[in-house]
Amino acid sequence: MPEQHLLIGKISGVFGIKGWVKVFSYTEDRENILDYSPWVLQKGEQSKAVNVITGRTQGKAIVACLEGINNRCDAELLTGWDVLINASQLPPTEQNEYYWSDLVGLKVETTTGINLGVVDHLIETGANDVLFVVGERERLIPFLQNQTIINVDLEAGVMVVEWDPEF
Repeated sequence: MPEQHLLIGKISGVFGIKGWVKVFSYTEDRENILDYSPWVLQKGEQSKAVNVITGRTQGKAIVACLEGINNRCDAELLTGWDVLINASQLPPTEQNEYYWSDLVGLKVETTTGINLGVVDHLIETGANDVLFVVGERERLIPFLQNQTIINVDLEAGVMVVEWDPEF
């Protein structure tokens, strides 16, 4: 089975003349992107693994020095490339704790067994995360464990929710 890759950022530009790149990070905290190495850089059908030598916060940006990228011209060629990591690089979760990528694709059904669809993606609202469930119609279901989320069974690929199917 091929390794699952997770999108964690994008190279957004260059920094200085020594080959450093600016990175737009999707991690929380955004500096956490520097904790992962190697990165798998991808653009279209092209991909390549690169080791992160060092990096830091620079103003509002994250900048990184990548192995084999030694000048501004090489760094410019990476602008626009996605930054991915292997899922196995993530630390293990605690009980009843999930990565969003684990939840996407799960079948969602009510406590009475009514199929609502599949988790397409999640949205961060500040108050709580929200599941975007696509079935015969789209639903937004708050991800509140032991309230709307009754059970998550990753092995079976099913999430049971306390939710009115008419809503």
